[in-house]
Amino acid sequence: MALPVAEWQGRTARLWAALQPALRERLAAASLQDAVRLGCDVLRSEEEAALVQLCHWAPTDKKPEAASWYREQGNREFKRGRYQAALRLYSKVCLEDIARAESHGYPDRLLPKVLLRKAECLLCLGRLQDAQDILRGLESKIALDGVMTTHLARLQKLSQLKVKLGEKERCPEPAQGEHGGTQGEPEIWEENNRISGASSSLSLSFDAERGRHLVASQDIVAGQSLVKEEAFVSVLCPGESLPLQDGDTAWDTRATNADLYCHRCLRQLLASVPCQGCSYAKYCSQDCADRAWQQYHRAECSLGALLLTLGVFCHVALRTVLLAGFAEVSRLVEGSHHGDKNFQNPEGSCKPLSEAADAGAGSRGVPGCDSSGRYRSSYQALFHLLPHTEQHSPEHKFLCTLSVVALCKQLQAAGLEAAVLSQESPQQWSKPKTCEKTSDELSPELKTVAEAMLRHVLQLQCNAQAITVMQELGPGDGAVVDKKPVRLATAFFPVLSLLNHSCCPNTSVSFSGTAATVRAAQPLSSGQEVLHCYGPHWCRMRVAERQQLLSQYFFKCHCPACLQELEPGVKSVVSIRNSFCCPKCQAQMQGEEDTLCCSNEACATSASRDHLSGRLQDLQQQIKKALDLLRVGKADQAIKMLLKCQMDAGTFLSPEHLLMGEMEDHLAQVYATLGKWQAAARHLKKSIEIVEMHHGPSSVETGHELFKLAQILFNGFAVSEALSTIQRAEGILSVHFGPQSAQIQELQEMKACLSELPRNILQRT
Repeated sequence: MALPVAEWQGRTARLWAALQPALRERLAAASLQDAVRLGCDVLRSEEEAALVQLCHWAPTDKKPEAASWYREQGNREFKRGRYQAALRLYSKVCLEDIARAESHGYPDRLLPKVLLRKAECLLCLGRLQDAQDILRGLESKIALDGVMTTHLARLQKLSQLKVKLGEKERCPEPAQGEHGGTQGEPEIWEENNRISGASSSLSLSFDAERGRHLVASQDIVAGQSLVKEEAFVSVLCPGESLPLQDGDTAWDTRATNADLYCHRCLRQLLASVPCQGCSYAKYCSQDCADRAWQQYHRAECSLGALLLTLGVFCHVALRTVLLAGFAEVSRLVEGSHHGDKNFQNPEGSCKPLSEAADAGAGSRGVPGCDSSGRYRSSYQALFHLLPHTEQHSPEHKFLCTLSVVALCKQLQAAGLEAAVLSQESPQQWSKPKTCEKTSDELSPELKTVAEAMLRHVLQLQCNAQAITVMQELGPGDGAVVDKKPVRLATAFFPVLSLLNHSCCPNTSVSFSGTAATVRAAQPLSSGQEVLHCYGPHWCRMRVAERQQLLSQYFFKCHCPACLQELEPGVKSVVSIRNSFCCPKCQAQMQGEEDTLCCSNEACATSASRDHLSGRLQDLQQQIKKALDLLRVGKADQAIKMLLKCQMDAGTFLSPEHLLMGEMEDHLAQVYATLGKWQAAARHLKKSIEIVEMHHGPSSVETGHELFKLAQILFNGFAVSEALSTIQRAEGILSVHFGPQSAQIQELQEMKACLSELPRNILQRT
């Protein structure tokens, strides 16, 4: 949730509507500094009280008895064989939480049992390294307890699990370079001496139309790394959570990102280390917990519910100023007040780099560069990202203003001002002190903080980068794991923000923790601009949908795909391939009005667009029901329902419709669950044909489908076909994610296992 909860948005909208027209005009035209000043005057005590009340839906205070409840729920799922669900519930049980909960009836002696169950879940899911880490930690804990006789049964279970782990590892990992050709070799990387985190094959350019942007300074091959950048700041997105109803338990069994990933480095959690002051923040290690506390969490800890209520953008804005430090924030904010137009429109007064170079300035004419002309992944570069103050709607700017002012007032009321301004030593940060201020007026320093935060919230609409992770779909307990990218965190990447948008980009972006890597998705010629897709892609959306979504960035896209589709009489590839077909002759239905007509003149059948759209929605609901059946172990019923859906779809959807491919993919998943590998492979190949048609043979979507096909062929012992599929999947995925990605490593492990089979088996297959 990027913006505040709907109730707060509605309240600020009503307040805006009730303001005098003259005041609304002043707020709409106000600078960031004046907006904060006016926001302090407008924010009334009843609004602040209402905001505090809204925070109750997201409690973040400690409830030690919750650990026992989650353990019991995890045990239930474990007994049912739902290892993924059990693992997520056990992940909610933190080591320190259990120890702290002894006084509430949670016995610490049960911790080894929970960890054994967790290790067994990981083992069943094939996460061998994670299981090994849990077992090592458990051995250490049992040894430290001293009284070994109390753990004899657990030690026996531990030994059994280690034997299973050894059996699972019978296929050794290939040595670097073995079986992997050139894909396992480390990439040669030379960093740019003018742009931190960028390859030496890039240069920074500027012109009035495109602003700051990156271009290739030499020919670049597909798969080459172009940018490697750590996020300046990132905040974990909590995931969807429904407000608690009266009588509901405060704990629910749904695991969100906040339970599964470290809140600082974004690594996946095994046994988490919780914050000592709140129940929300969790970390992968004590080191991460300590660093987060020193850098920002000391100010955020007691305000967790408020930050969840105000949304991720407000949270990112606060964390940004905390990481930058008040001295740097104050310096740049003050600089923006002294008639420096560059801060309001940092690119408006800049000359093209060629002119700046003629004047001997080099890249120092580009906003965000330091005094030496170098563009760094720094707060100065972040501060100079465009806030588009004049382009945001007055209502949106008002919402953002009241939100940051309310947050700063809560910081002041909680006695956290000194911590925010870095005026105390770390020893004094452990407990908030009572606020000494008697006035509700924000201090001048916190007004400076609020102004910087408002700037960052407005910047985020155009410059927020989603950090994504490949997350398993469904229970994840099968031999074939289906994954999709999901948003894990929101971040600022100053260098990555230099990339302009194209609906047909020439790069791919992947993430490892808080680090982003941009790779060339295709060969680039010297002088060609490096382009990134902000979301709307020509393969997934029609041009009208793309232009509407891109309006939030305050520009109109003129990429080749958009220009071509905007020409008269040209239909988008998405429109053609995802079209309805005639119920009688299966020819394509066409027309822009409510009534569609068959393109076959001899047929002349017509149908209502609303009627066909309704059939499509009904079909999607039936598919969802079939997948629900699969999740509860009713695979045979799921197959019957999916085959019926497929027959129905064939009467009104074009054969290359994406939903036709999705149904083939679902059928492959069900047959794989039943161990019917040949049938699974047959359906998945049909899915791949449709995916290739929509996204292209070298697309990341095709790579993911080939990865699943490789798993199916591997499990079905179709050795020669599996090896050729693995090779093709490696070629595609290494371009988009690099040779060290988890999927590439898994493909290489499968290839090593198949290559080491006895020769007579290889010859038979």
